[in-house]
Amino acid sequence: MLRWTWVSAIVIFMDQLTKWMAEDALTEGLPVRIFSFLNMTLRYNEGAAFSIGADQGGWQRWFFAVLALVVSLFILNWLRTLPKNEKWTAIGLSLVLGGAIGNLIDRVMSGKVTDFIDFHFPIPYLNPDYHFATFNVADIGITMGAALLIIMSLFSANKD
Repeated sequence: MLRWTWVSAIVIFMDQLTKWMAEDALTEGLPVRIFSFLNMTLRYNEGAAFSIGADQGGWQRWFFAVLALVVSLFILNWLRTLPKNEKWTAIGLSLVLGGAIGNLIDRVMSGKVTDFIDFHFPIPYLNPDYHFATFNVADIGITMGAALLIIMSLFSANKD
């Protein structure tokens, strides 16, 4: 099922292209409104999801890079041994792989992950302008792949 790694390649390409475009067109921390609920806001994340561990002094760069590399190798091995009839599982794994490698490239090259997609919406009685974590195309690939894998594990009887 390694033939599905083209999905990973598309995620990596789109992730790196959009990050390059965001860095070229945006100023860090200055939002550009696209829709009432969506800004493009350049941010850098030195930690994990939601900037967890970003203030740890630098060791986290290599920890998360090694973690992404180990997970990527694990996924490649899983794809290699996956039965041919598990197409949707292969697609889910390939999406996660592409996202992991996209963010790995950032960590190795600059020590931080480039994020720029900023959704915001009101939460009645709590926050009139709640901003969800700023993210990127690699994060979308990881999330979609993980969701697909969860759906397949819940609703599939080893059929694609």
